[in-house]
Amino acid sequence: MTLSGTRFSILDRSRTRQGQPHPEALRETVEFGQLAERWGYHRFWVSEHHSVPGVAGSAPTVLAGAVAAATTRIRVGTGGVMLPNHQPLVVAEQFGVLESLYPGRIDMGLGRSVGFTDGVRRALGHGKDDAEDFDGQLSELLGYFAGGRQGVHAWPAEGLRVPAFLLATGSGAQRAAHFGLPLVIAAVTGEAAMVTAIEQYRAGFRPGPLGEAPYVMVSASVVIADTRAQAHRLLMPEAWSAAYSRTRGEFPPLRAPEQIEREVMTERQRGIFEDSMRGHIHGNEDQVLPELEGLIARTGADEFLVHTSTFDRTARLESHRRLAVAVGLGDLALDGSVTGRS
Repeated sequence: MTLSGTRFSILDRSRTRQGQPHPEALRETVEFGQLAERWGYHRFWVSEHHSVPGVAGSAPTVLAGAVAAATTRIRVGTGGVMLPNHQPLVVAEQFGVLESLYPGRIDMGLGRSVGFTDGVRRALGHGKDDAEDFDGQLSELLGYFAGGRQGVHAWPAEGLRVPAFLLATGSGAQRAAHFGLPLVIAAVTGEAAMVTAIEQYRAGFRPGPLGEAPYVMVSASVVIADTRAQAHRLLMPEAWSAAYSRTRGEFPPLRAPEQIEREVMTERQRGIFEDSMRGHIHGNEDQVLPELEGLIARTGADEFLVHTSTFDRTARLESHRRLAVAVGLGDLALDGSVTGRS
């Protein structure tokens, strides 16, 4: 498998930077979606987080609608809507509205995570146990698109075909195979575990109305800069946020690398930070492309979902533009310009 036969897409979490108001981060996401379309990316997805100071994306279907309204060709969706936080009927209705307004361009990426803390889960009216009936929630949601359930109709979703994708958390790969859905998977527990999960998914895939064959979207962080050292530095803000959140219980806005370098970290924070700096694909084009080719060959990925956050907005955009050029997504990315504020 080569890069030329692989689709490339983007996941944006609407990350805020220190001192930046949330509305600005959301506007940047919309602008980023416009650039992603210009550069030839296949999809642009947004995420769902609640009560997280460093993430403005809390209402993914609303934000996806804003991105879809500002673009014309690129597929737009969620990566994902956390189904345990919502009633399946409402989710079906929301995606039905999106697909009705932007036909043929909407994706329904779904996950099973619940709120980050007990307080958030209570505010959402759900608890950890709500994720245990995920299969039932997913069946109900998909059923609303196929037809009414016990006299209840999810207008205007009924009869519409909105592609559904399942995020692989926990036993997500097996669930995606059981329901015949495309799989979205990241190497969060190591590449070996990811490859095993993908193999099990393909082996257990059951064709159905939503998928005739297995489809794998591999997600990873990719940063392109002039040198590997520059790209490595761009990864520092997200790694520090991970270390801070796991030791303080709060995911903070992104901070500048020079601030992080002055930070006095605890031993545990330093360990998390250094661990979070590993496993990313980064460097210049000559260094990044072989790593991408290798990962795609080992996983047999049909599509690659790039998720990258950094404090430097211009450098982040330039990284995505250069990636689009490097893998041959489209001529518009060759003009060398980076506009917008994302």
